Amino acid sequence: MSDWIGHECGIAAVRLRKPLDYYIEKYGSATYGIDVLNLLMEKQHNRGQDGAGAAVIKLDMPPGQPYIFRTRSAGENPLMDVRERLLRSFVESREELLLHRERGDEGAWVKEHLHFAGELLLGHLRYGTHGASGETFCHPFLRQNNWMTRNLVVAGNFNLTNNQELFEMLVELGQHPRNRTDTVVVLEKIGHFLDEANEAIFRKHRKAGLERTAITGKIIEELDLGMVLRKATRAFDGGYVMAGMVGHGDLFVLRDPAGIRPGFYYEDEEIVAVASERPQLKTALNVPLESIREIEPGHALMVRKDGSVGSELINEPVEKKPCSFERIYFSRGTDRDIYRERKALGRSLVEDVLRAVDFDLKNTVFSYIPNTAETAFYGLMEGLRDHRTGAVREALEKGATAAEVERLLALHPRIEKLMTKDAKLRTFITADANRDALVAQVYDTTYGIIEPTDTLVVLDDSIVRGTTLRRSILRILDRLKMRKIIVVSSAPQIRFPDCYGIDMSKMGDFVAFEAVVSLLRDRGQEGLLEEVYAAAKADLERPMRASENEVKRLFEAVSTGSISQRIGEILTPPDLGAEVQILYQTVEGLHAACPEHGGDWYFTGDYPTPGGNRVANRAFINFMESSDERAY
Repeated sequence: MSDWIGHECGIAAVRLRKPLDYYIEKYGSATYGIDVLNLLMEKQHNRGQDGAGAAVIKLDMPPGQPYIFRTRSAGENPLMDVRERLLRSFVESREELLLHRERGDEGAWVKEHLHFAGELLLGHLRYGTHGASGETFCHPFLRQNNWMTRNLVVAGNFNLTNNQELFEMLVELGQHPRNRTDTVVVLEKIGHFLDEANEAIFRKHRKAGLERTAITGKIIEELDLGMVLRKATRAFDGGYVMAGMVGHGDLFVLRDPAGIRPGFYYEDEEIVAVASERPQLKTALNVPLESIREIEPGHALMVRKDGSVGSELINEPVEKKPCSFERIYFSRGTDRDIYRERKALGRSLVEDVLRAVDFDLKNTVFSYIPNTAETAFYGLMEGLRDHRTGAVREALEKGATAAEVERLLALHPRIEKLMTKDAKLRTFITADANRDALVAQVYDTTYGIIEPTDTLVVLDDSIVRGTTLRRSILRILDRLKMRKIIVVSSAPQIRFPDCYGIDMSKMGDFVAFEAVVSLLRDRGQEGLLEEVYAAAKADLERPMRASENEVKRLFEAVSTGSISQRIGEILTPPDLGAEVQILYQTVEGLHAACPEHGGDWYFTGDYPTPGGNRVANRAFINFMESSDERAY
């Protein structure tokens, strides 16, 4: 990805199923749970770089002693800040820990005296996409109450498309939410029904004559957290994995009905651990991949106070559409399946690439733009080598001479690493006035290995805005003085906004959309823009469940090839010496490479929820009205 986009958030959760003394004896430290949580968060650092947080709950603490602890950071290195805060009291108490270890009561002393020495741990990595930033906007969020069973801690990876509707529901309930963010809405929605459930159980047992002090135990036993989640989330539209802890010790991790956002867990007799991705669990716990399970769409992983683990249906699953773009670009490529899928994406491009270079491998150099395109590049190279092998086999079958076979064998792909990221410059958080200058300096290239007669094929994992290609990469590559530059995207044309986690919410930012508008105007079809604008406005008056993606009509009016050609023209600086061509993955190639991840709305406009259609229409309306407002 040569352009920056807003990233996913990440979650991590740990539930220790044994007393702390068990981990002290087996692992030599009372920080075992914290260590696992820290490792899960560190291995997901790609998911959050502008904030992090963690919360811990201690089980069975007596009244008058704190049992919920939280820390958050939005500093320069938030993960390190959080890790240091989680471990600080342990480090400062090193001598006392040794003393109590000798006495054999380290676990009890640690739990009573040290912060973050608890059995339930929840971590979050934040990558803010809109609005304000800072420590107060970092997860986990805490809803406090003197009743243990009403305390709620929530963190998640989610965007809700109907947040305004949900906010209004809270107001109708009589609440006065402190802001309109979807995080607060989620917290207060779940919190409201948690309060109701508590109150119902309390009234029942109070009516039966049970003492107030004994009722808390009954609430812990009888609290139906699944019912709370069903009531709270029935109106949610969006992609989400939400994790929460209730003060007495219940833990839940809830996934959206379409499975848009990922969530995985591992359990054994010692621990239950949750993460946004599978490889992190394998690394942190050193367990077989096969033992790590996926949280099913519409289900919640439930870990009760007694340590029992189960899966509960919360919202009826719909057609499963996990995000395919997350596989292409965002997720860690160390996952076995993701690695294979990215290689398959590269391999599927072979025929189109060969046609683009007129099958002239002798005068073609292949490279990629780091780093997430690297695996797809391997697949492309494997495919090219297989093509050469097939050509040799066919020649032999036809009785080719030894010289002809030697010529074919010599036609192996010329591979060079040409693009290098010169500095860790976070251009996306730089003021717009200064961003262009920084973008131009992010990449550097290798000189002296390209001939004037060469064609350069450079693979990128996706082209969203094309900003960095246009302002930096193509200009830098042109200094090499080759004949032609072919930029190949392992993802199809990104045409529609995302609203489920990855921040791509403005239609006008997409170079594919820019190309379509340009083509329609050139062809005298501007009237279609007005027609779609009117239809999109009318869609806002319909119930959301009836919403349809009106913007698809624009792309149906123009061929995919014409769009790619126009993108090449848009991205080519006027003073560039080399010819530029843009090649894209096909949607069919995407589906073949990622058969289990059908969430392709970025490319097709086929959203898994009605809220996605509504967001697409709003994004187009904003474009037509020259509004910079968020579409959801």
